[in-house]
Amino acid sequence: MSEQTQESSNFILDAVREDLESGRFSYVRTRFPPEPNGYLHIGHAKAICIDFETAQAFGGETNLRFDDTNPVKEDVEYVEAIKEDIRWLGFDWGDREFYASDYFEQLYEFAVQLIKKGKAYVCHLSPEEIREYRGTLTEPGRESPYRNRTVEENLELFERMRRGEFPEGACVLRAKIDMASGNINMRDPVMYRIIHTPHHRTGTKWCIYPMYDFAHGQCDSIEGITHSLCDLAYEDHRPLYEWFIRELGIFPSRQIEFARLNLTYTILSKRFLKQLVAEGYVRGWDDPRMPTLRGMRRRGYTPEAIRKFISMVGVSKKESVVDVALLESAVRDDLNLRARRVMGVIDPVKLIILNYPEGQVEELEAINNPEDPSAGTRKVPFSRELYIERDDFREEPPPKYYRLAPGREVRLRYGYIIKCVDFVKDPQTGQVSEIHCTYDPETRGGYAPDGRKVQGTIHWVSAPHALEAEVRWYDRLFTVPNPSQVDEGKSFLDYINPDSMKVITNCKVEQSLASAKPGDRFQFERKGFFCVDPDSDANRLVFNLTVTLRDTWAKIEQKIK
Repeated sequence: MSEQTQESSNFILDAVREDLESGRFSYVRTRFPPEPNGYLHIGHAKAICIDFETAQAFGGETNLRFDDTNPVKEDVEYVEAIKEDIRWLGFDWGDREFYASDYFEQLYEFAVQLIKKGKAYVCHLSPEEIREYRGTLTEPGRESPYRNRTVEENLELFERMRRGEFPEGACVLRAKIDMASGNINMRDPVMYRIIHTPHHRTGTKWCIYPMYDFAHGQCDSIEGITHSLCDLAYEDHRPLYEWFIRELGIFPSRQIEFARLNLTYTILSKRFLKQLVAEGYVRGWDDPRMPTLRGMRRRGYTPEAIRKFISMVGVSKKESVVDVALLESAVRDDLNLRARRVMGVIDPVKLIILNYPEGQVEELEAINNPEDPSAGTRKVPFSRELYIERDDFREEPPPKYYRLAPGREVRLRYGYIIKCVDFVKDPQTGQVSEIHCTYDPETRGGYAPDGRKVQGTIHWVSAPHALEAEVRWYDRLFTVPNPSQVDEGKSFLDYINPDSMKVITNCKVEQSLASAKPGDRFQFERKGFFCVDPDSDANRLVFNLTVTLRDTWAKIEQKIK
C-alpha cells in the first residue's frame, strides 16, 4: 500500500483497506465493464477513474471487460472507440482485455447448475405477463404457472432454447427465488432470453444470451474481481448478485456502490444521447456540445482537466448534481498552464493608423505563455492597417468602459498607444466600418515615457498578414439546468438551446497559426481557449471554442443592459 493511499481516504478506499487488513482479500483487482452500444461520456469517465485509481492505490490491477450480451445493440465500432477513449484519459489495462462473450459457455454451465439445484426454470410467460406477475412495490408478485416444472423438463427446454428451437420471446430462463420479496429484483428475475441476431464476436454460435444481472456478477467471479465498483443504480441488485454467488459457490466479489456523476445543463442518458445524434440535433457523437469524451476531446478539453474535475467532485454515496461550471473551471485552469497565447479577432473591424508609414512592417515580440517561461516568445507583424474586435470600440462609451472611443487612448497589446481621431460608418448598415487613429511612436511596447496612464489594452491582428478563420462558438446545449426533469407534456428535446452553436466565418487570426494542426489548443487573448477542429484544411482554419475566459466587463455590461 502506498503512502499516498494511507493518507487519502474515501469510503471505497476505506472498504478496500479493511478487506486487505482483515484478510478477506489478499490482492486488489477491479474492472471497468462498458456495454459496447455507444460512446463513453463524462459519467463513464468518473467510473473509469474510480476503477483504475482504486486499484492503482493498492498496487492492484484493473480489467477491461466488455458487457457484450446484447448483439442487437452492439458494434465493434463502439468497442474500438471505448478503448481509444480510456487510453486518452490516461489509463491502460495491459493484457487484461476481456468480454462477457468469452464466458458464454461457462455462464451456460452456471445456469444448468442452478436448474439442477431446482433454482432456475424455463418460463413461457410473455414479457408483458412477466411484468404483470412481478407485482408492485406495495404488492407481492404471483408465481408463474411454469415455476414448478421438473428439473429434467427445465434442462431439456433450456437445451432446446440453446439449439434455437424457439422464436424470440417464446420463453426465458428465470431464477427461482421469491415472488413475495420486498426487493423486486429478487422476484424470479430473467437470466436468459432468446435473440436470433449474430453476435459481433461469436457469430451465430449462440441464440440465447444472459441478462446483465446474471452475467455481471458471474463474470466478476470468473476473473477474480475483488471489488466490483458500481453506481448506486445497482445497489438494489446487489442481493441478487450475492444470491447467485452463494447458490453457485463461486468466488465472492464484493460490490460497492457510489453516486454517479450528474451535471447541470447536461444529459447523460445514453438513450437520449443516441436520440440527439439520430435525429440530427447535434452533428454526431463527437459534436463538441456532447458530453461524450470524444466530443470533449474535439472541443479541446484535456484528459488532465477531466481527471482533475472528477477528483474535485470526489466519491460519495449521496446523489447530487454538479454545476457544469466546475468542469469548465477545471478545463480553464489546465489550459491556462499549457495553451499558447495568440491574438485572434472574432468580429473584426478595420483600424487604420493614419500617421504610421505606409508599407512599413515591424515585428513585435509576444509572450507565448506567461504561466510557462519555457514556452518562449514569438514575432508578430505590425502594420498600418489592423483588425480589432468591433466590441472594443464604442461611438458613445458607457460608464466604466475603458476601451477605444472617440478622443480616447488605448494600448495595443505588445504594440503602441493609439488614439481614436475619427471613424467611418457604412451608409447602408449604419455599422462602423473603419476606425482612424494615430499612434505615439515613443510608446513601443505599450508604455508611455512621459508616465501618462492608459487604462485599456486591446488585442489586434495585422490586416495584411491576417489568416481567415471560422470560429464555432458554443454555449450550453440545454436552456434549463436539469433537462432530464421536464414539464408535463414536454420532452428534453423541448429545452434544446437554439443558440448552442454559432458559426462565425469572418474571423481573423495571427500569422503564426498557419502551421496549427487539428487538436492544437490556444488561448485567443482576452477571448477564451480554442481548439483547432478536424474540419480545418489548407484553405481554412476552423476553431472550436473550448471555454471562455473570465470576463468581468461582460458581467458589468450585462447589468447595464
